[in-house]
Amino acid sequence: MELNSLSAELILSDPLFSLGYLSLDWHPEPGAYLEFGGQTYVVLERRHRYLLKSGRYQLHKIALYVQRFDAPADVSVLNGRWVIGDITCLYNARSELLRCAINPSGSCDRCVHHQPL
Repeated sequence: MELNSLSAELILSDPLFSLGYLSLDWHPEPGAYLEFGGQTYVVLERRHRYLLKSGRYQLHKIALYVQRFDAPADVSVLNGRWVIGDITCLYNARSELLRCAINPSGSCDRCVHHQPL
């Protein structure tokens, strides 16, 4: 069975609740973001479910355990990835976890090290 014909069940991890099903045309790894029902979720875990047919196990569906993602106010999308902080600054870490190489936890609008690209 090809991946693009598989259904994936989205399961909210806390509280444990099935959000529904969708068809996959890509391999969502843990840490990937996906949109479903107008909400963004981050994949925490991926489990494969198999079905025994004619004495052989075949991949039947994929279960994705997800968590709701509430983006910070200063988030941008850069090359298909979430980036927090001011992406016009030279010192921005271009990361979804770290704002800045010099001031990782601070706010970009009050930073004395701000250098435009």
